[in-house]
Amino acid sequence: MNKNYTIEEIGEILSKSEVDKNILRDLYKDKRKGVLKLLEKWEKKQMLLKQLQGQLTAMSVYEKEYKNQGYEFIAGVDEVGRGPLAGPVVAAAVILPEGFSVLGINDSKQLSEEKREYLFDQIQASAISIGIGIIPAKQIDEINIYEATKRAMLKAINMLQVKPHYLLIDAMKLPINIPQLSLVKGDQKSISIAASSIIAKVTRDRYMKRMGEAYPEYGFEKHMGYGTKQHIEAISMHGIIGEHRRTFSPIREEVKEAKG
Repeated sequence: MNKNYTIEEIGEILSKSEVDKNILRDLYKDKRKGVLKLLEKWEKKQMLLKQLQGQLTAMSVYEKEYKNQGYEFIAGVDEVGRGPLAGPVVAAAVILPEGFSVLGINDSKQLSEEKREYLFDQIQASAISIGIGIIPAKQIDEINIYEATKRAMLKAINMLQVKPHYLLIDAMKLPINIPQLSLVKGDQKSISIAASSIIAKVTRDRYMKRMGEAYPEYGFEKHMGYGTKQHIEAISMHGIIGEHRRTFSPIREEVKEAKG
């Protein structure tokens, strides 16, 4: 039966989400090198899918536990941008639906830009509600980065169109009257926190790319405001702009020196 299939047709069969077991059994009897390569590729894909499904199950444990306790809407909360010398700190709060099944979601730092962009769209399409909080550089300087991070998270939660019944927060406790759990490395343990880390990361990166267009001499689109050699050299050459955090070293020292 398998001899009736061309290599191209077999490729199309194995590219489908489900493959008929009888056809698959026959394909394994086919000794053509092209078929063996396609089957090897298919097996690797199945193994990866199994790993991703296992990861999704493992990262949904906290959501499942608190839903079983009667909390219907559980929001994951995370932030990006604590460390850069320029740009805002951005937080996101995400409420995912029960049975959420998008594979590949993880700590945004462990994903490629292309993968983050793809998952950003998938989360946007699936989430019950998403809130984003942005605190600019000037305000970070006024209240410090720790307080700015909390404020960005609270802002994100308040931007949700559905009020959460429980919060899963990445390594932070918030002064808000909603039951919550702070998880160290939460973006690797909770699917909701990981989703919020992706939303926050992509949102901030897009902002910094716009800043890169507005101020091309600083290269914001490349380093996203972090203290790279290129960025520090650009500051020395072109000075400080409103996007820079004046309380962060080495900018703080430059500000003091300029004041003389």
